[in-house]
Amino acid sequence: MSRIEALFARKNPVFVGFTVAGDPDRETSFGVAKTMVDAGVDLLEIAVPYSDPVADGPVIERAHVRALRAGTTPDDVFALVRRVREYAPPLPLVLFTYYNIVYRRGVDRFFAEAAAAGADGILIVDLPTEESGEVAPSALRHGIDRIVLVAPTTSPERRQKILRGASGFVYLISLEGVTGERDHLPPNLAGLVGAVREKTDLPLAVGFGVSRPEHVAAVAAAGADGVIVGSALVRVIEEHPGDEAGMHEVLRAVIRALKSGFAPDPDPDMPRRERVEG
Repeated sequence: MSRIEALFARKNPVFVGFTVAGDPDRETSFGVAKTMVDAGVDLLEIAVPYSDPVADGPVIERAHVRALRAGTTPDDVFALVRRVREYAPPLPLVLFTYYNIVYRRGVDRFFAEAAAAGADGILIVDLPTEESGEVAPSALRHGIDRIVLVAPTTSPERRQKILRGASGFVYLISLEGVTGERDHLPPNLAGLVGAVREKTDLPLAVGFGVSRPEHVAAVAAAGADGVIVGSALVRVIEEHPGDEAGMHEVLRAVIRALKSGFAPDPDPDMPRRERVEG
């Protein structure tokens, strides 16, 4: 059983944290990852800095800029993954990247290096499922889960195609647009979760716009297996330039506050999918 499978096999919902490797610099970035782990992140998503992160909103886009200005390269990203793996051996790690980075490195080389560093999954955010033919064999060869995105606007037919190539878990986009904090999540979130649940046995984690404890509660109530938080955490780094101690303190507090949105489970022995479907 992989680390991702073992994590989602637990009865409790999963909290996924997100950070951009090298933000605000390479050494501090490792400290950020450690703080997230210590504060209770169950799975860490690490973005490879990119010059044109089209899926990301302003907060995360600026994090990519900071990381690139600090000189962060794919080699540095793999080095960070190795350090986090050594620090937290059981923690699942997923790389969030754009296809141009993978292509320029060489698809098989990228997956081989990711696996050697200790990554468990890779999400290539801008790779259409129709063009993933070269990626699938490399992922299988190196034991890397292929995390896929499903949006509210994805048609049932296309959704089925996307899910056929998925492993690990499915990243459900809660709303239209790019990443970023929102005041409210869409009211039909449970409908999206239910529709995708009918087509896959993989765990479902909801992201985009999740930035408050009540959002976390709404995702859990919708029947998802996990929640993904990015901009709300990355913003803490942005708001504490030159104040590393303060940044870590606030980051811990934000993660703990967000996780408080997970209410105690009244029936921990019942799988979440059965509870929602029943």
